[in-house]
Amino acid sequence: MELLRPLLVIEDTDEDFEAVRWAMNRLGRSVLLERCIDGDSALCRLHDKEQPYPGLILLDLNLPGTDGRDVLIDLKRDPVLHVLPVLVMSTSGSEQDVRACYDAGANGYLVKPVNFEQFTEQIRIMCDFWLDTAQLPVPARPEET
Repeated sequence: MELLRPLLVIEDTDEDFEAVRWAMNRLGRSVLLERCIDGDSALCRLHDKEQPYPGLILLDLNLPGTDGRDVLIDLKRDPVLHVLPVLVMSTSGSEQDVRACYDAGANGYLVKPVNFEQFTEQIRIMCDFWLDTAQLPVPARPEET
């Protein structure tokens, strides 16, 4: 099964975004990828009631403007958006960053591998679970609650 709602990649580095796109193509995944290059544009995108909710969010921590940690906190405190699954993808594997993200409500934390084969395998595993296995919620708009 493919994700009918977009997969939102919040990533400021062109190379990392292109790596996600390339891995998805290599894996034969026809998922609509959207990108926000900083935390401010991500929050605007996510709070825009005219846009479809993403089915899954890949979030980099170190973003210009509003930091990825603050984006995560904002999403998980929002009464509508808190159900969106957020996977942090970061170069940091520090216990402090991992714990802080889970404490803030992250649904997963992935350390970006340097090796592209490992990165593609990580994306495959992510897709197998989050796109094929997990039942993903659709946020209820305030007028629907």
